[in-house]
Amino acid sequence: MGETRDGVDLTNLDAELFDGAGATKRDLIDYLDAVSARFLPQLAGRPLSVIRVLRGQDAFMQKNVPKYTPGWVRTAEVWAEASHRTVRYALCDDRRTLLWFGNQRAVEYHPALATAETPDRQTHLIMDLDPPEEDGSFGLAVRAAALVQEALTASGLAGAVKTSGAKGLHIFVPIRDGDTEQVAAATRALAARAERVDPALATTAFIREDRHGKVFLDATRAGGATVAAAYSPRLRPGVPVSFPVAWSALGDITPSDFTIRTAPALLATTDPWADALPDPQPLPADLIDEGRTIPVARVAAMHEGRRRKAAARRKAE
Repeated sequence: MGETRDGVDLTNLDAELFDGAGATKRDLIDYLDAVSARFLPQLAGRPLSVIRVLRGQDAFMQKNVPKYTPGWVRTAEVWAEASHRTVRYALCDDRRTLLWFGNQRAVEYHPALATAETPDRQTHLIMDLDPPEEDGSFGLAVRAAALVQEALTASGLAGAVKTSGAKGLHIFVPIRDGDTEQVAAATRALAARAERVDPALATTAFIREDRHGKVFLDATRAGGATVAAAYSPRLRPGVPVSFPVAWSALGDITPSDFTIRTAPALLATTDPWADALPDPQPLPADLIDEGRTIPVARVAAMHEGRRRKAAARRKAE
């Protein structure tokens, strides 16, 4: 059965969203509609990547808008340095566009870290805390968040924290007057400072096998990277959502507390993410300078991977 909302024809609403979702496409669209006033400010004006899951197919990330995208969906063309091509992204600025994405079975929403108007000015410094794959690992992420908060305070910065909607946490620090290179450097330095507080708990090791059960302080969310927006659903059983949490309450919650079914009531009268985020702050010069001495993780990991492969070949000969 279908219906129309805000001029968008909604179809196959009673189909399961994805295998194991425990939710239908209608549940997704009802959620997006219910929280649109809170969710749209996280997406508006930013080139948007989404993770879609079509019936009978594996999930995939969509960056370029499809040819059948309605003409009323605003778009922005962005040069992608990694793939050396221009990508035409959607800008999800209004309820109508959000409903259209929901009808396209777009479950996850990953906006760019800068707006389309100022693509070289990242608006937040972001730390992604990725705990090891084991039961109870969210508690490790909570402990690691305290390390990052301590490093932020010592650096003269303040941030807000939210569940990733998966198994970890995202820490956002609103910033001003920092270009992409400066933000990337400052993020590396912040991760290194947090790691030094408790190296037995947290690590900046990009190569997974080097983490040894520690929480990975992912400092790569800069430049062309994206991160799931606050209030974005995630492609996991029960369809959890990325949700803001007070620093003092992290030990009292689990990521599964926040789903497309429970979040609307929590957002009915308040916007906890808007309330939690501090005003934009300048990046400290010493943080930027320290970060410039730290190799870019992906590049360093690539070189290390090549070195290890060469060493393995020599050992086998």
